[in-house]
Amino acid sequence: MQLTGSQIIMECLLEQGVDTIFGYPGGAVLNIYDALYEYSDRIHHVLTSHEQGASHAADGYARATGKVGVCFATSGPGATNLVTGIATAYMDSIPVVAITGNVAVGALGKDSFQEIDIAGVTMPITKYSTIIKDVRELAPAIRKAFRLAQTGRPGPVLLDVTKDVTAAVTEFYPVEPDPVPRQSHTIRQADLDQALEMLEAAERPFVFAGGGVISSGASEELTELVHRLDAPITCSLMGQGALDQADEAYTGMLGMHGTKTSNLGVTACDLLIGVGVRFSDRCTGDPKTFAHHAKILQLDVDEAEVNKNVHVDAAVIGDLKLVLQKLNARLKQQHHPEWNEKIQGLKKQYPLACPEDVLTGPYVIRKLSEITQGNAIITTDVGQHQMWTAQFYTFRKPRTFLSSGGLGTMGYGVGASIGAKFGRPEELVVDISGDGCFRMNMNELATITRNDLPIVTIILNNHVLGMVRQWQTLFYGKRYSQTIVEDKVDFVKVAEAMGAKGYRITKPEEVEPVLREAIGLRQPVVVECVIQNDDKVFPMVAPGGNIEEAFSEEDLEEKE
Repeated sequence: MQLTGSQIIMECLLEQGVDTIFGYPGGAVLNIYDALYEYSDRIHHVLTSHEQGASHAADGYARATGKVGVCFATSGPGATNLVTGIATAYMDSIPVVAITGNVAVGALGKDSFQEIDIAGVTMPITKYSTIIKDVRELAPAIRKAFRLAQTGRPGPVLLDVTKDVTAAVTEFYPVEPDPVPRQSHTIRQADLDQALEMLEAAERPFVFAGGGVISSGASEELTELVHRLDAPITCSLMGQGALDQADEAYTGMLGMHGTKTSNLGVTACDLLIGVGVRFSDRCTGDPKTFAHHAKILQLDVDEAEVNKNVHVDAAVIGDLKLVLQKLNARLKQQHHPEWNEKIQGLKKQYPLACPEDVLTGPYVIRKLSEITQGNAIITTDVGQHQMWTAQFYTFRKPRTFLSSGGLGTMGYGVGASIGAKFGRPEELVVDISGDGCFRMNMNELATITRNDLPIVTIILNNHVLGMVRQWQTLFYGKRYSQTIVEDKVDFVKVAEAMGAKGYRITKPEEVEPVLREAIGLRQPVVVECVIQNDDKVFPMVAPGGNIEEAFSEEDLEEKE
């Protein structure tokens, strides 16, 4: 059948099972949006307040559902406004397809109005980016984009489509997409044999799980490995929810703001099994001292991650679900009672501090965890509140913690919460933010209220840029350069002005009743929690330090 390029985009999206798109229209994509009007009964478009919000929403949708998130933007500034969101998805291996418009082929390279080489701009932060200048290439390019976004290590793909291509007509042939195969060809029997030998020889094994477990849907297999190996387990920030954190084997997050139990345990173990982790600097600290008593076994889909940040003794490359299934099928039940007793002793010796006599971020998040029983979808921005969430919220299931890990994107949370809610409308979605982060994209609160989304946004307001201030306190002699945000912004009035219900909490005893009421309203709500400006995230490891030397507030006081 003869279709325009814009209609072909719609048909290809339907082929891929796309039901929701996040975007913002403009001149170069008018033909696409005109076609979207025709397809509005089959594809729901969410108009965000800013293109960056659209990219974060597509990312949040993908993280919450496991499907590909899709966003649209026009040429020039519309396209460049997607860049931060695309980079966020790239750093955390999130499958997103971004479709942008551009000027007509004849106007390319002439500094035309709103012309930008967005394919070139995004080349370093996508798995693939290209410009489509021939309508006959459009359908194959879209199908390729979706396949690449999901194959192997997931990630974002960008397609830039010139305006004349969106108007041109060509023959369209529907294609039923093949299932995306799990990467199995790289799984070598010799590697599995070596891994099995290491697992069975270990006396003090420790499992370190990351976001790759969630991407591959391997949470059940991970849990089975932990129990078969009779080992404790820690997670990276991106691995939150990779297994039920109520499991006794879980020791908390690893690294700069990880628990002392995890940091000391990894340092003392004789075998560290990295499952879907990239051993980032925030997890390892000084790579020369990281797990220096242990052999390291790495399981990952991406061979490029092996020996990139830390040296490993063995690796198995392939889809984690398949790798873990193969290992679990052959691994005999192991028993390490003395090792586990030591780890449980560390958990009792070094609990995370959560004062209850004053309003703090940890207190708010722990109460939220209790009220929701760890079953809400939580999105965050970046900073102290993000770390407190990873420390004090008990995540029970995968795809319930949505946060910018690798890029550390302030302003991510509100857009991600929108994507999560559209992707899983039956779930409670709570966005946890700081006052500095919330300012960056609080315009997306208008998107929440326009769509009447029952999202609860919690702002931990300390009137400073908390994490940067914490570093200035500890490492810069308390020289607070541009981190104090004492202004006259009233977040309750902002919420009300945008059509949401607003609350302000100033005392610990107000937290539980307000949160219960906010959740029960089933409407857009903003809850501002006013906390002290010098509250800090502990434990902490100095940048580039040994994770074994994690210090608490008490440690600092004793040192002083």
